Amino acid sequence: MGKVVKFGGSSLATSKQFEKVLAIIREDADRRYVVPSAPGKRYAGDTKVTDLLYSCFRQANKGQDFSETLLFIRERYEEIVQGLGLSLNLDDEFETIRMNLAAGSGEDYAASRGEYLNGIVMAACLDIPFVDAADVILFNEDGELDARKTDVRIAARLEDLPRAVIPGFYGAKPDGTIKTFSRGGSDITGSLVAKAVHADLYENWTDVSGFLMADPRIVKDPVPISTITYREMRELSYMGASVLHEDSVFPLIKEGIPINVRNTNHPEDPGTMVVENTCNKPRYTITGIGGKKGFVSVTIEKAMMNTEVGFGRRVLQVFEEQGMTFEHTPSGIDTFSILVNQRDFEPHEQKIIAGLHRSVQPDMIELEPDMSLIAVVGRGMRRNRGTAGRIFSALSHAHVNVKMIDQGSSELNVIIGVENRDFEAAIRAIYAVFVSSEQ
Repeated sequence: MGKVVKFGGSSLATSKQFEKVLAIIREDADRRYVVPSAPGKRYAGDTKVTDLLYSCFRQANKGQDFSETLLFIRERYEEIVQGLGLSLNLDDEFETIRMNLAAGSGEDYAASRGEYLNGIVMAACLDIPFVDAADVILFNEDGELDARKTDVRIAARLEDLPRAVIPGFYGAKPDGTIKTFSRGGSDITGSLVAKAVHADLYENWTDVSGFLMADPRIVKDPVPISTITYREMRELSYMGASVLHEDSVFPLIKEGIPINVRNTNHPEDPGTMVVENTCNKPRYTITGIGGKKGFVSVTIEKAMMNTEVGFGRRVLQVFEEQGMTFEHTPSGIDTFSILVNQRDFEPHEQKIIAGLHRSVQPDMIELEPDMSLIAVVGRGMRRNRGTAGRIFSALSHAHVNVKMIDQGSSELNVIIGVENRDFEAAIRAIYAVFVSSEQ
């Protein structure tokens, strides 16, 4: 069924960027369904159209004059339309937006208009049908995506349309009220369309040439990842390597549809293929390294705690009562540690400490703040002996003290806890031993 192609905001920020996108689409006849985002930043310090629309909403909501902001948005689109030589007039669309904002249309409606307008422009460029996402992306009354109805609706709407433009980021509730996904949600729209039409491939075009093995702000010129599995991508995305919206993967997993992350500014680059599984052996032992700063380790020490039925549940319930999630729970025979986000923990720390004393009567509670978590991810680790040993050796040579280590039973990832001050040095050391030394 061809390809679904989604383009991010930076790919559609100006008429020149639009021209690159149009060339990419026209180059391959299999690129049949196009999902555009709203225009992004044109340069450092610029403002995304979506943020300008949020500003319009806030001004309208306070009874303030938002005409100047709306005019600025209109000028952005006029630059694109005129730069592309289109005979497209958006006057009626902007008047409708102005009237709806003045009448109190919601924040989601305002935010969605960037994608809506870009969809109209894209359809005019390609001379193919425009399908309003509000007609095919369906949310229930509680604002949750109705995946089953959406799948049926998209499939039915596109059945007789061999090509179409469907704007990303938004849909509608049963009463027609516009509802958006979280920021970056155009990825989700693209994956829903790909699933519904049983696409052969979902191409996600952005301003990077796929996933890199490490953060380029930490490691100089990191190696690109040619192929990565869904599970590996999820692990790295959770640890900060966010190229795709996390929720966009699930509809594609169900269909086994591969994702190709490509760079609009360098279309010759093959990018990264994201697949369910593959016989393709990775070039390196690891696939990638991700990490986050800003955690605190809460360690409960109590003699013979391993004999107390329900001890772990009672500990975690204390955190649950404060509305907190946890990252990892390494434990020993007399110790139980919970790693949580430090910024979320600090406002509740004394309530949690008191709650732990009441709940499990510990011998001691120790807090270790300013920790970082680093994930070393790779399907190749299970076939190579001594991976953990190489990690520890590399960190030892870099004079990095390891505070925690946790390896899942799947042997897909190893999580290491270090002090925040050692975060960058640790990532560089691990990259050097697994990538630089294997090149």
